[in-house]
Amino acid sequence: MDPLIRLKNARTEGQIPNTIYDSIVRRFPIAVAGINRIEKASGIGYPVAYVEPSLVVSAPDPNSYEYGILFARTIPVVFEERFQVVIQVSAPLVAYGLRGTIHAILAHEFLHYLELMSRISRMDLLSDEISGSIFENVYSDETRLFEPRVVFRDRTLLEHITKKFPSGFRDHKLEDKAIRLWSEKNLPKTNISLDSNTIKLSAESLSKIKLAPEFVSKLDELEKKSAKIKRKKIY
Repeated sequence: MDPLIRLKNARTEGQIPNTIYDSIVRRFPIAVAGINRIEKASGIGYPVAYVEPSLVVSAPDPNSYEYGILFARTIPVVFEERFQVVIQVSAPLVAYGLRGTIHAILAHEFLHYLELMSRISRMDLLSDEISGSIFENVYSDETRLFEPRVVFRDRTLLEHITKKFPSGFRDHKLEDKAIRLWSEKNLPKTNISLDSNTIKLSAESLSKIKLAPEFVSKLDELEKKSAKIKRKKIY
């Protein structure tokens, strides 16, 4: 899969100006370097990732003025009866994000990927809860994801994650640029609901998903270490 194919199509269709397109293509190696860094720091391969040529925003309901910008998403998909996880990286993140911010967001989505694959390995995807607000979504993040320091052996990367995700992602400068330089310029924008990342699979579908035994073993090891750290935080 060409990670820039949707961006290229958007440029061809006149949705993305050449200047913005050129900037994203020029800065995309920062994201590639982040993926390589995450793989080296974790010892686990990164899932398929691609650039979404739009600003992705989410609101608790269509009539709400509260919304959040989603600079990346971990998306479970079933295509031709095959299950796969892809990481959607928004074009404004690549265009305007600092190197540390891009790497932190990619690492955070990698934690979502690991958490999802761990649940699949336990056949635990039948009754996923729906997060009805941005606050609940953040809380779900904090309680379910693996501890970053258990997954990544990269001190600088861990510092980036800790700084950008103290309690949900916040980067006011990046958000301001995304609004001023993208949204207010009427560039492509995608509105989604917060529960659109959920997926429900039947037991039969789950049974068809084959994970490498060494990967499952690694996930189990990371989960146990994460649980131990979280118990220490509580007590």
